[in-house]
Amino acid sequence: MAPRVVLVGPMGAGKTTVAGLLGEAWGVPVRDTDADIVATTGREVADIFVESGEDHFRDLEAAAVAAALAEHDGVLALGGGAVLREETRALLRDVPVVFLRVGLSDAVKRVGLGVGRPLLLGNVRARVKALLDERTPVYEAVATHVVDTDDRTPLEVAAQIQEALG
Repeated sequence: MAPRVVLVGPMGAGKTTVAGLLGEAWGVPVRDTDADIVATTGREVADIFVESGEDHFRDLEAAAVAAALAEHDGVLALGGGAVLREETRALLRDVPVVFLRVGLSDAVKRVGLGVGRPLLLGNVRARVKALLDERTPVYEAVATHVVDTDDRTPLEVAAQIQEALG
């Protein structure tokens, strides 16, 4: 069993929204690893970061991704930093992965002031730019398809993914 598609990309790319649209269009279940972590721990992602640290969160995230890849055959949305772990990148090699690419301007507009996003504390624009610069090459490396989301509706993005994956 493997997901029909895995969506990766930075915060603000629209992974959760597009995953829902794809699941509805294809009639398959949708799963989000951040939601899995919240359900398993009973704590919000931001609280885990603050109370237990990013390393602990990344451990939980790697386990959640591995479980979802093994158990889920629908649409899977990963947290923005999930691809940072080599073991996660290795697990993604055998599944269709779509990188939802978003530019700095659109990402900043979509995440707003970063409330509830611990990696954005401080200067939101500068932090988003740093995350995009650091992670874009990793997203591109794991992706079988890249879809630009700037100035496009989630429906347009989902339609392009459906077209690409058949």
